[in-house]
Amino acid sequence: MGFTIGGSRGIREIRPGSWRRGRTAECTVVAEYTGLWGWDVVPGARAASAECSCGAADCASPGAHPLGFAPEVPAGATLDEVAKAWAEVPGATVLLPVGRTFDILDVAAPAGRRALVRLERMGLPLGPVTATPDGRCQFFVAPGAADELPQLLYRMGWDDADLDLQCLGLGSHITAPPSDHAGLGPVDWLRPPSLDTAVAPPQARLLLGTLAYVCHRTFP
Repeated sequence: MGFTIGGSRGIREIRPGSWRRGRTAECTVVAEYTGLWGWDVVPGARAASAECSCGAADCASPGAHPLGFAPEVPAGATLDEVAKAWAEVPGATVLLPVGRTFDILDVAAPAGRRALVRLERMGLPLGPVTATPDGRCQFFVAPGAADELPQLLYRMGWDDADLDLQCLGLGSHITAPPSDHAGLGPVDWLRPPSLDTAVAPPQARLLLGTLAYVCHRTFP
């Protein structure tokens, strides 16, 4: 008999053998996030064939939301503690809560990749950056950016521009590499975390001007 996440209706079965094979690598990743980078981790739902493992037939975000019944794994959790917690939610995706250690500047992938090259050439401080399978780039910045974004854009003269740029803050979650996002494929690191940037990402204002400019100049 296989294991499932959430309930019994409309959920992809996860075979015990596949869980055992993937458990060590998956738990090691989660333990790295909690123990090395100092991030809380939340078990997330998984999507398959447009159905969500949460079991809700009308799920608004299949494979892209926390499992409501699963407790988060706190920052500082060890590999043994992670393994014990993850054994209760086999097959769960790895989500990171936003608004605690970091906020997220989210832009379309073409603009994000161009901006990342430009920012690196300029020598500006950068935190982790991910690329999602639905065509987004996510820049980790210091918490509080979501509340400050309208005022920052106003000060920089971008408040009335039509920009494909948003900031995710407290209450949001992002899918962490290498988990699958919404059944579309894995999330990847464009710029992985480091000891300096994981708990102290840059202020949004340092990246926002370049991101806004590139978003404005980049067309689909």
